[in-house]
Amino acid sequence: MLQSIKSDSANTQVSEVLPPEDRGQDQRPGRIAIVLKALLQAALAFAILFGAVTGMNSLVATKPDVPKRPVQEKSYAVTTVEAVRGDHAPMINVFGETMAGREVDLRTLVAGEVVEVHPNLKAGGHVSQGEVLVAIDRFDYEGAVTEAEANLAEAQAALVESEGRVRLEKANVVRVTEQLDFAARDLERAQELLGRGAVTERTLDERKLLVSQRQQSLEQTENSLALEEAKVVQQKAAIKRLEWRMENAERQLSNTILRAPFDAIVRSEEAELGRLVSVNDAVVSLYSSDEFEVRFTLSDNQYGRLLAESGTVVGRPVDVTWYLGNVPVSYRAVVTRIGADVASTRGGVDLIASIESEGVDVPLRPGAFVEVSVPDQTYADSFRIPETAYYGEGTVYVVKDDRLERREVMALAIDDGFILAKGDLEPGETLLVTRIPEAGEGLLVQDVASGGEAAGPQNVSQTDTASGENR
Repeated sequence: MLQSIKSDSANTQVSEVLPPEDRGQDQRPGRIAIVLKALLQAALAFAILFGAVTGMNSLVATKPDVPKRPVQEKSYAVTTVEAVRGDHAPMINVFGETMAGREVDLRTLVAGEVVEVHPNLKAGGHVSQGEVLVAIDRFDYEGAVTEAEANLAEAQAALVESEGRVRLEKANVVRVTEQLDFAARDLERAQELLGRGAVTERTLDERKLLVSQRQQSLEQTENSLALEEAKVVQQKAAIKRLEWRMENAERQLSNTILRAPFDAIVRSEEAELGRLVSVNDAVVSLYSSDEFEVRFTLSDNQYGRLLAESGTVVGRPVDVTWYLGNVPVSYRAVVTRIGADVASTRGGVDLIASIESEGVDVPLRPGAFVEVSVPDQTYADSFRIPETAYYGEGTVYVVKDDRLERREVMALAIDDGFILAKGDLEPGETLLVTRIPEAGEGLLVQDVASGGEAAGPQNVSQTDTASGENR
């Protein structure tokens, strides 16, 4: 096969191709025509562009004059308040914790078995003053009272007997004294008769012996009287001792009943029926249901201002607010004392205020987290202006003839959305309250109270006629 292909190609004759001799002379007229055509198109485009620009300039130059809109000035609808000068005291708002104004841990004063328990003696239960909280078995203590009564009666009877013997001995002393007087007179007569020789010496000695016997009898009777009187004194002392034992037995008997000392809420209890309690066992803890206090802390600066103004903070009224969810409950209180120590860990001084709970619908509980408002130092002849009226470092604006005028003031204190200030303000001036970022001297405003309807800027033309045409 390769041989046949090779032979065919060898036998084929290839003719030689040569360019024509006059090719360049034939193409020159065509090139000139193309150049002329391009120049013509460029000139046409330039002419169209020139005509458009010229026509536009002609239209701009010959356009009719359009009436110009008059210049308009923005007017702001604002709210204002009247500047009032007076004595103002800002409120110091701090937080505190309520606590019981009176609380007590009741302990048993006698030992025994618990036989009665108040039905409300449970944590959170309410008990009234004088109600029986816990009763202890009275049997042994009633027996002690009975025994003390018997011993006292026996001692009183013995006293009556001793006093009777004293009266008897006193009567004996009287009789023996009379007998001694009779014997003494008889001795005197015997001595007179002996001088006359009417009686013997023996008779005189008998009379002397009789006087001596009467004297001895009187001394014995007097000693017996003294002994009986001493027994009376001893018996009276014994009666006093037994009377004390009687009172102690009665007191022990009364101590078997544990009563509520005041209207109270039960904090905790350890008493159950059948329980054996010992002396001094704590059985119930109570706190008063109508006496509460709040403890709060003032900083050194706040406490110093109050102290410098009045010399003491005791007696200063405060407001206490307890937030139950979103519902605030308010209470009145009065500062009653200052904390014993400076609260260095909290950076201030502790104050304790007594809360007035009369007429309160929602009773307090110890441990409630509350807000406390305390009147601060009083600033005399000051203005109480809203915070929105205060600009920069001491600028406020007043409205005169619907224009703002600048006033410079000095801030004294902040009072819950208001600022106490002194300065160029005068009582009765209309103070701008609405916050305007563009506020400045001469700004046009319109008071809402005098007819303004919006709180934002409004366009007000300087020419009423032109303004009406452009609306």
